[in-house]
Amino acid sequence: MCQHQPACPTSDSADRDAARLLAHHPEQGWSLLCNGVLLFEDTGELLPDGQVIAPHRPLQTSTAA
Repeated sequence: MCQHQPACPTSDSADRDAARLLAHHPEQGWSLLCNGVLLFEDTGELLPDGQVIAPHRPLQTSTAA
């Protein structure tokens, strides 16, 4: 799918989010990456094979004074 040199990470690699943007629609909350991954604003993902990756935002930690 990717025509870049060096090629973008594949959709099944651990660093798949590092692929280049093909389409970015912040008003709708999603972006399409070069490797076919739909990346959502909440950090969830939809892979080209239909697999859903749940949102994986880091947990916020509060600091008590």
